[in-house]
Amino acid sequence: MRCPSLLALSLLIASSLAVAQAPAPQPVPQPQPVPRPAVPRPAAAPVAIPPAPASQGAAWILMDATSGQVLAGQNIDTPRSPASMTKVMTSYVVAAELAAGRIRKDDAVLISERAWREGGAGTTGSFSGFEVNSRAPLETVMTGMVVQSGNDASIALAEHIAGTEEAFADLMNSYAKKIGMTNSHFVNSHGLDAPGQVITARDMALLSRALITQFPEAYALHSMKEFTWNGITQHNRNGLLWKDPSVDGIKTGHTSTAGFNLAASAKRGGMRLISVVMGVEADSRSAAFRIREGDNLALLNWGFRFFETHALFGGSAPIATQPLFKGEADTVSLGVAAPVLVTLPRGRYGDLQPKIDVPKQIVAPIAKGQSIGTVRVLLDGKEVARAPLVALQPVAEAGFIGRLYDEFMMWWNAE
Repeated sequence: MRCPSLLALSLLIASSLAVAQAPAPQPVPQPQPVPRPAVPRPAAAPVAIPPAPASQGAAWILMDATSGQVLAGQNIDTPRSPASMTKVMTSYVVAAELAAGRIRKDDAVLISERAWREGGAGTTGSFSGFEVNSRAPLETVMTGMVVQSGNDASIALAEHIAGTEEAFADLMNSYAKKIGMTNSHFVNSHGLDAPGQVITARDMALLSRALITQFPEAYALHSMKEFTWNGITQHNRNGLLWKDPSVDGIKTGHTSTAGFNLAASAKRGGMRLISVVMGVEADSRSAAFRIREGDNLALLNWGFRFFETHALFGGSAPIATQPLFKGEADTVSLGVAAPVLVTLPRGRYGDLQPKIDVPKQIVAPIAKGQSIGTVRVLLDGKEVARAPLVALQPVAEAGFIGRLYDEFMMWWNAE
């Protein structure tokens, strides 16, 4: 805050209005340059990135789980039948309801006749093996749904949580909207073909990311290789769990309409990627399994080889210090509420260019956390990330004289 006497301020204003040659006020302090993230530039020259491996799926995507950045894809927003990948949405709803305290892991879940019959009893379909009109702990039923892809378990969970599967589908769509799944719609909990039941590769990746980050305990079930109930052991159909130790999920799916689907995720070092391949067609079931697993693994290997993810501007360190008018302080420090996450080609970290966009004049009072602009991160002139700039400390309004003086300074420096 600047604190001239009232007399001096009056003389300054009067002289500026009467005489064009009045001495100019001191210039407003210029914003400090945006600091670059303090990570040393790699010594080796960046490696040219080859195109992503081509998938035989009708739609596919590769996403970084930390930043949410799409690294490659094809037909990623085309709605398709999800088949049993639907059960990832069911898993998410169950986990969310558990977290909210509306259900418990030890709840006794009834396997109704509808769940038993429509869930595949007496067929070669996905059936967990629960007996009709029996009860089992919710955690066990959920495990059967995730590992064995049990349709009976899916319906039983839906009825336990929402009363009917139709009501549960409404709940699924409500949660999907919160996740940001804008091109998907659910009408059942298990994924058997039904009019209007669709999902996109992008939405499937977003759902997988949400489950992984928000409910890691529920996601851990997707890494289990087998499920045993009533003395019968059934195996997870995600063959990548056996082929690559870094893979710990997510879900397979197949119907005549959907083709063969597989969503996968792997973590190597501190980096996690999500791949989704949908709509694989082949002459045989075993060939389709090989294709969907091979395509997912190729995408994951490509992503880990050629990309890296960084957290920029972490902690409470200021990104910029801007001039402030009418406040008890002359400047305000700006930063980000959370680190800015960016995924980029390996070896290009040192080429990132941060830019800030802030108002020309910032006026107190300022609340801590108040949004006052935007920081953008550019690579080769293209924006790769952005986040709101917020005030790191509150700044109270100055007294009358200080505000009056700054009002004049704002007028004087206005263009």
